[in-house]
Amino acid sequence: MAGVLEGIRVLDFGRYIAGPFCGTMLGDLGAEVIRIEKLEGSEDRWVTPVVEGGEGAMFLQMGRNKLGLTLNPMKPAGREIVKKLVAISDVVIANLPYEDLEKMGIDYDTISAINPRVILATTSTFGSEGPYATRVGFDTIGQAMSGAMFLSGDGKVPTRMNAPFVDFGTALLNTVGVLAALIDRARSGKGQKVETALLRTAINITNSHLIEQAMLSLNRIATLNRGFTAGPSDTFKCKDGWIYAMAIGQPLFVRWCKVMGNDALVQDPRFKDDLARGDNGEALSAIMQTWCDSRTTAEALAALEANRIPAGPVYTPQQALDDKHVKDAKFMHPMDFPGAANPVPVLQEPVKLSRTPLTIRRRAPALGEHTDQILLELGYDAAQIRKLREDRVV
Repeated sequence: MAGVLEGIRVLDFGRYIAGPFCGTMLGDLGAEVIRIEKLEGSEDRWVTPVVEGGEGAMFLQMGRNKLGLTLNPMKPAGREIVKKLVAISDVVIANLPYEDLEKMGIDYDTISAINPRVILATTSTFGSEGPYATRVGFDTIGQAMSGAMFLSGDGKVPTRMNAPFVDFGTALLNTVGVLAALIDRARSGKGQKVETALLRTAINITNSHLIEQAMLSLNRIATLNRGFTAGPSDTFKCKDGWIYAMAIGQPLFVRWCKVMGNDALVQDPRFKDDLARGDNGEALSAIMQTWCDSRTTAEALAALEANRIPAGPVYTPQQALDDKHVKDAKFMHPMDFPGAANPVPVLQEPVKLSRTPLTIRRRAPALGEHTDQILLELGYDAAQIRKLREDRVV
């Protein structure tokens, strides 16, 4: 079954997550995506190595549905290859500093002069405007400067989330922008630049906290896992592990009181509404912790589920892989990769479409795996490709 983006060609100059995962999503939707790397392999290929060749876990996830091309666009012959690729492509992805885009010949002015229909999806840490425009950074800088880190942890040490949610959020916003630009191009015939920034994404995610601060000046501090504006909303230790449970809204709180065997809590003025329950969350967490002390995680979750109270176990990574729902719902798409001792468990579909589903059609490419194939399609012959290799252009 053809994907919705079949016939769309994407050049992915991205690094790490914010750029490459946009390319991954477009590839899952059916686009042909060419991942362009340094001759020795881009840095993100080798992060957290998990296979014999040294490829990392992140690359095996981000590299699916992509062809692999090695290229040095800083050399004149490399710039010519870039021009040929841009001329026949629809989207260029690059989460690199703007000065690097210009040096590589993939800034918007340059590529739109080659192909007015091309769309550039570019990401930086701070965006192209403002005093920090030339600074570089990663996901955690967005977490730090948006207030997210300050509001996480124990209130003493600001704590980052290990899962890079700012990077992934930025990649998804990039994808939305590219899809919107493709729709506009179908009407106007013109491409455009799609711009995202890690700090913009992070502030989008923390925006409600910032609004609350601007309007009420509450100066909140972190409360570990306890929620600010509802309760109980916290992690709880059972006899054999941890769970997270939350009650948001009056109906849920009433049901939770029944589970706790204390209907009188509904009439307690400390718990009159969500905001009050958040303000007095420590007391509610203590009540539920006492309830969890005598129960296993399975017993606690069964009782909460029977009363339609949202709750779940706190898993280790291995437990997440072993979860019955993850397995039975076929969340993972096991993929072979050269040098991998076992199939690589890549998420099957981040988004499910009923009529035009996202698909995984190929594993991540080995370094430069499709370089000859792509150059032959561009019109280079075997002798020219040998010369490009001798000159360290590809």
